[in-house]
Amino acid sequence: MFRFAAVCALCVLPFLTLLAEERLPLLKADRVWPQLQLDFPVDLQFSPAQFGLAYVLEQKRATIQAFNVEGPLNQRVALDLSDIVSARRNEMGLLSMALDPQFADNGYIYVYYTTSKPRKGILARYQAVADDKSSFDPESALVLLEVDQPWGNHNGAGLLFGPDGMLFLGLGDGGSAGDPQNHGQSLGTLLGAVLRLDVSASTSSQPYTIPPDNPFIGKNGARDEIWAYGLRNPWRMAFDRETGQLWAADVGQNAREEVNIITKGGNFGWNIMEGTKAFRGRAQSDLIDPIFEYNHSNEGGRSITGGFVYRGTDITGLVGAYLCADYVSGRVWAVRPQGDGSESRVVLNNMKLTSSFGQAPDGRLFIVNHRGSLLQINKH
Repeated sequence: MFRFAAVCALCVLPFLTLLAEERLPLLKADRVWPQLQLDFPVDLQFSPAQFGLAYVLEQKRATIQAFNVEGPLNQRVALDLSDIVSARRNEMGLLSMALDPQFADNGYIYVYYTTSKPRKGILARYQAVADDKSSFDPESALVLLEVDQPWGNHNGAGLLFGPDGMLFLGLGDGGSAGDPQNHGQSLGTLLGAVLRLDVSASTSSQPYTIPPDNPFIGKNGARDEIWAYGLRNPWRMAFDRETGQLWAADVGQNAREEVNIITKGGNFGWNIMEGTKAFRGRAQSDLIDPIFEYNHSNEGGRSITGGFVYRGTDITGLVGAYLCADYVSGRVWAVRPQGDGSESRVVLNNMKLTSSFGQAPDGRLFIVNHRGSLLQINKH
């Protein structure tokens, strides 16, 4: 009996040690580049064309700021769109940016911004003029897509390229509250959906083409651009560098904030459901539940900001976990897929006003604070 217990203890001890090592670790956030002067930053991108060059989008001022990651910052305005961008509402302005997969060669960037009179969301391409890709020509603008916006909120604007080279754009339901025009469940509008576009040969006469494997091509009344739908206000999307999965944080109405893994043709429930809670109907078999959600009542949620799946090397226990933050409460969660669900943990607090995250080429993650600071995420 004693020998059996001793053997079991020897077997279990390494397993318990492994569990402790694999538990999602607590994190800290250290401010970096404190000399930067930023106004309402909402996006941080790192250039693959020039080692040590980064870009920050300023929502209200409608500029892209470039700076050197190492050595003297040399902060400068890379692109000024203030003459065409409207930021009259809190969720309007210059909202997102993506670098072309061939950025090192062609210098193309893609931005999404809002206008008023008429109120629209605009997807446009610009080209670098400097050899180091630190500035872009405002006269090189090529407008690829214009989306009518009935209200000034819920613009979404997650913008990024997938591993397949296609451009993905996540749009909110058009605003107001409760999705009064039922955009989330309509395939006849681009609102409330994730779009997938081929912009590899864009011209003024043909700004984009439809990838032939988009799921709703030929479906009566459906827009061919749609990849997935049923979203309220996707605020930041990211592809996992290892698995290729597309993660999206979707801002809730008044009860739940959620994270979804976006799949081809998927219906993510809004406005029938808010997360896993019924909103204007009951759950249907074709609706996809979020992989993670938190509520407003006892978890301090108000507005989710999506981040990235960590694939760096400095925080081993975090590898494979997705980070997201609540803009109001300041809590940061790590979420790791596990079987049919996920494990999660609050790994960082006091990060109020997190407007976005950034991911360096080496996998390091950064928090963008709406007040103007950038912070690097490290192990506690």
